[in-house]
Amino acid sequence: MQKITTSIQVLDRATTLLDSLAQYDAAVSLKILAADAGLHPSTAFRILASLTAHGLVGRDPAGQYHLGIRLLSWGGRVRSRIDLRGEARPVMEWLRDQIGETVNLTIREGDNVVYVERVIAKRAMRVEQVIGSRAPLHVTAVGKLMLGDLGEEAIHAYAGRTGLPEYTQNTLTDEVSLLREIKCALLDGYAFDNEEAELGVGCIGVVIRDSMEAVVAGLSISAPIERWQQQWVDLVKEAGERISQRLGYAC
Repeated sequence: MQKITTSIQVLDRATTLLDSLAQYDAAVSLKILAADAGLHPSTAFRILASLTAHGLVGRDPAGQYHLGIRLLSWGGRVRSRIDLRGEARPVMEWLRDQIGETVNLTIREGDNVVYVERVIAKRAMRVEQVIGSRAPLHVTAVGKLMLGDLGEEAIHAYAGRTGLPEYTQNTLTDEVSLLREIKCALLDGYAFDNEEAELGVGCIGVVIRDSMEAVVAGLSISAPIERWQQQWVDLVKEAGERISQRLGYAC
């Protein structure tokens, strides 16, 4: 029994040292790591030596420590197995219950967003997006943010490539106006679709990031424009942050 307890203690100490290493952008000395972990330097040294032997920790020529390359391999495998829809749906249901409107999950595919999951409002009059349906980036709230994440040159290329087709009289069909709105949306951390894709429908959207800080999806709410409320913004942002955290993003 004592042997099992000791093994668990070693794992706890190793995890603490790895957590400490993860806090630093550069390599760290043994003295700092031991102090962070609350361990005697000789104990920290032995554990770090074992972690180094297994590739979980690296050591530079100056004797300083950093996270090992093996963790990158493991992280990539975890990332590839994450079920985006499975991680997002409980949060989407929470958001739907908070605001009473339909919640959508989208991914970017070329010049469009594709609807991959939805949680429908529990009311007779509601907005529904068909799973698998598409919409151009410039007419959706999350699409604008996805464009913004690509940078100004990419926005210019998108505008030239697509011609920014008009879907309603509210669609932003000139590059200057689109760029201005995207810049504001990036600063705010959310974007609107103000009846730009469909008359009578308004949306609020945010992007979802993964552990590598990459934009992997978009979260939005869709509602009849007469029910739209500014106070929903904070709830949508909170939901987006929750899903991002579930995917490993440090908000």
